[in-house]
Amino acid sequence: MPFSKLGLSDPILKAVTEIGYSTPTPIQKEAIPVILQGKDLVAAAQTGTGKTASFVLPILEKLNTEYTRRGKRIRALIITPTRELAEQVEANVAQYAQYLDITSMAMYGGVDSDPQKKRLIDGVDILVATPGRLLEMIYQRAVHFDALEVLVLDEADRMLNMGFIDDINKIIDRLPDERQSLLFSATLTDDVRFLAKTVKEDALEIAISPKSTAAPSIDQWLITVDKDTKSALLSHLILDQQWDQALIFIEKKHGAAKLVSQLGKRGIKAEAIHGDRSQAMRAQILDDFKSGDIKFLVATGVAARGIDIGALTRVVNYDLPFKPEEYIHRIGRTGRAGASGEAISFVAMGDFKNLCAIESRLGHIIRRKEIEGFPVRKTVPISILNYVPKNKKQNQNKSKNAAKKPNKHSGKKTNKPTDNDVPSVNAHIWGK
Repeated sequence: MPFSKLGLSDPILKAVTEIGYSTPTPIQKEAIPVILQGKDLVAAAQTGTGKTASFVLPILEKLNTEYTRRGKRIRALIITPTRELAEQVEANVAQYAQYLDITSMAMYGGVDSDPQKKRLIDGVDILVATPGRLLEMIYQRAVHFDALEVLVLDEADRMLNMGFIDDINKIIDRLPDERQSLLFSATLTDDVRFLAKTVKEDALEIAISPKSTAAPSIDQWLITVDKDTKSALLSHLILDQQWDQALIFIEKKHGAAKLVSQLGKRGIKAEAIHGDRSQAMRAQILDDFKSGDIKFLVATGVAARGIDIGALTRVVNYDLPFKPEEYIHRIGRTGRAGASGEAISFVAMGDFKNLCAIESRLGHIIRRKEIEGFPVRKTVPISILNYVPKNKKQNQNKSKNAAKKPNKHSGKKTNKPTDNDVPSVNAHIWGK
């Protein structure tokens, strides 16, 4: 099915054609018609599946009408978890809207707010913002929402993980009830599902990719390694296999700086990006990485959110993430839009439980490779696809035993709530 069959007008079709889009991805094919119909939507799609275009294109179509901009007013609000993602989404908006009379801007913290405030004075059609800076602007009465038509929560799972739920609720309190609400997430965790249930009752749900899968174009493999030989192994792979580029994920920011130093001592130029670096420095490093001036970027998971490089060759999990969802997020930075990519993970003995959880989510064992010259002292056991942690087994056994015991209160009704009745996220009802 071509884009022309989705109900998009010629200026938008011309823009996407020039960008190189030929046929819509599954999420675009499913979401665009629903959004054009004005329906509320909850959508799950992995990173790299064209998720941004799936909501930006129909929003542009809906806003492409006769309209006189009003000071400090916006027509569409897209909330994202990080500054990098806000910049990326707004850049996409500008690209898709190049033949339309529709304005957009990105708004985020870490930079002077005065230029952003000035941009809002004449009104903006589409505002892409992070929660903290948006709240700041609201409190300063620099932006008003009485003209708002569409709200988008992008990467909702990440926003919940980063603790933005209270900020989101404060923002939603100030939005008009009559609006279209769209929630997009790479994964539908329990917390995201709870938040999603607060959308209108007739909201549609689209789940394009099962949460247990990664893009088939990504070649996944792992190396078992001792912790004290990780940096030497990474250096060996970069030099021996002549890697052209890699995004290297690490858990802690101080570890990122240390790894950059270790690589430098072996003649490998790398840079680090993490939350403590200034916005200007982060933006420069990202630009240099995208242009190829920096070949190797070491990043913490949060800082790397929003990095979008169409032809990124490989990602490396220098530290294996704790959550399977995070693993899928990370490796989704490569192999985008059907292109081939490589995802390499370093696994130490202490990572065994995390590895089993990841492989259980994927539904298959990740291929292991041995690298000559790097024997492992602490052997990582053979993976167990249906591995259940000991504490979880104990809880399961307790539940089974409790079920077998007679209940002395059997037959009596009680309305007393239990802990399980209390939702894990204090989500706001953000639509009627």
